[in-house]
Amino acid sequence: MFNSKIKIALVALVAVVAIAIPVINAKNNSGCGQIKEGVLTIGTDDPAYGPWFDNNTPSNGKGYEAAVAYAVAKELGYSNDKVEWVKVPFNKVIQPGCKSFDFDINQVSITDERKKAVDFSSGYYDVSQTVITVKGSKIAGAKSIADLKGAKLGAQVGTTSYATITDVIKPTQSPSVFDTNDVAKQALSNGQIDGLVVDLPTAFYITAVDLKDGLIVGQFPAQAGGEQFGLVLSKGSKLTKDVTAAVDALRANGTLAKIADEWLASTVGAPVLK
Repeated sequence: MFNSKIKIALVALVAVVAIAIPVINAKNNSGCGQIKEGVLTIGTDDPAYGPWFDNNTPSNGKGYEAAVAYAVAKELGYSNDKVEWVKVPFNKVIQPGCKSFDFDINQVSITDERKKAVDFSSGYYDVSQTVITVKGSKIAGAKSIADLKGAKLGAQVGTTSYATITDVIKPTQSPSVFDTNDVAKQALSNGQIDGLVVDLPTAFYITAVDLKDGLIVGQFPAQAGGEQFGLVLSKGSKLTKDVTAAVDALRANGTLAKIADEWLASTVGAPVLK
């Protein structure tokens, strides 16, 4: 009698556990939560390039994206000492799955295709894609998109810069793809490619600081709807709504414009390729 009661109790316990386990797992997989309680974890690439960051040190708050990140953190209620940075390669940022960051800021353009794998905030920067080269290059004097058709061009893997080559320029030669802009710059310096496509502020920075005899060929005309950079979050993140509201507030109150004036004021005036 006693043994029978024990057996019944054990069976009931196993049944409860069996029912509970899927419920717990479902809860854990229903969305990607915050990385650390009380801390905002922000991701970016390594190296972190200017003028988006300064001296490859996002935590100093210098550079357009570093300043935007801390402004968003403030809107969310986090002081600077409650912000932590993690380094994440660009191509991993836009892959599906929960991330090692609460949001990532790394010149990631908002596209419908990427939205299938990740969440985006509203746009924090309006993008112009640009072609750079070096003095003496076959495209140094290019004035139009047609002038680039026969060029060997390159861009970082997985970027809208690469899509600009294939969809807008449509060159006769297959474009080269590089893991980082550092590798791409070296290829340009070595003559492996005729030109490199990057966003406009990066183009100004590379040609002024990183690339010997570098020059800007021109930027592409603005498109209807406009390309924008957005903060990247895990798909279904519980923070997406609040992060988007923070970016919207910064645009509405003029903070984004002030940060752009401070860090991107010199990145204007590139000729437009017709």
